[in-house]
Amino acid sequence: MALGELSGLPMGEATRDAFGRALEELGATYPNVVTVDGDVGNSTRTEWFANAFPERGFNVGIAESNMVSVAGGLASCGKTPVVASFAAFLLCNAFDQIRMSVAFPRLNVKLVGTHAGISIGEDGPSQMGVEDVALACSLADTVVMVTSDGASTRAATKAMLEHDGPTYLRCGRPKVPVIYDGDVPFTIGKANTVREGGDVAIVANGLMVATSLDAAALLAKEGIEARVLDMHTAKPIDEEAVAKAAEETGAIVVAEEHLAAGGLGAIVASTVVRTKPVPMAFVNLGDSYAESGDPDGLLEKYGLTAEAVAAAVRGVKG
Repeated sequence: MALGELSGLPMGEATRDAFGRALEELGATYPNVVTVDGDVGNSTRTEWFANAFPERGFNVGIAESNMVSVAGGLASCGKTPVVASFAAFLLCNAFDQIRMSVAFPRLNVKLVGTHAGISIGEDGPSQMGVEDVALACSLADTVVMVTSDGASTRAATKAMLEHDGPTYLRCGRPKVPVIYDGDVPFTIGKANTVREGGDVAIVANGLMVATSLDAAALLAKEGIEARVLDMHTAKPIDEEAVAKAAEETGAIVVAEEHLAAGGLGAIVASTVVRTKPVPMAFVNLGDSYAESGDPDGLLEKYGLTAEAVAAAVRGVKG
């Protein structure tokens, strides 16, 4: 069954495409924005901006560490560099440069990791960014966003350009269902409630928001009404929304396309234990890498499905 079908969501664009179009459209509004690319602009979609503003697009070749250092230099000169590559290449290959050339001096660099998660499919584990959220969240004073659909990605792209300081935006390769029809209420650090419910709260980000809405549709047939929170900002986390969900529903399930360690689940759990402890369950990749394969088949094999989220809900509900 197609993602979003159970909840009646139409299929939309890939979040990487939404990012590329938003950046291109915002280029004239933000004249200090430049792009720094590692020879994958045709995949990250920064080439659309570079084609529109050729004097503001820089391709440094397949050299991610150098790419980040160049961005740090541009930021120190007053530019707003948007640095884009595959999430695995950017966060894993260039982490030390991000730490020392961006986060430590707190420069206004915008990091964008595309092709994140196992849903890139056939490209295989060497290109699957599944540790990126944990790595990005470990950087001091860095905003980390994981968007769920095209509209929210466009809003996040604008928000990151307006934010003063380092940011990381995670985008995906496949097309995803439309979560937001029209304007998106998007504020860094504030979750969006995309489904009301009082029996359990499902906190999700990325493509797992649509998966969680499908799970909620399954659970509704059993008389379980699930609240679904789109936690588009992993850092800073919306502590108020998490505490409220715990207080009002009494149980929380966290769903993400990421390894278990250091991702959204760990952040939400830390918030819950400090605010309102309740039973929790987690749907993620656990402690293993995936393999090359059909994206839908991989999501099924590694338990990132509506059925898996629904089963986790039943478990915390007892």
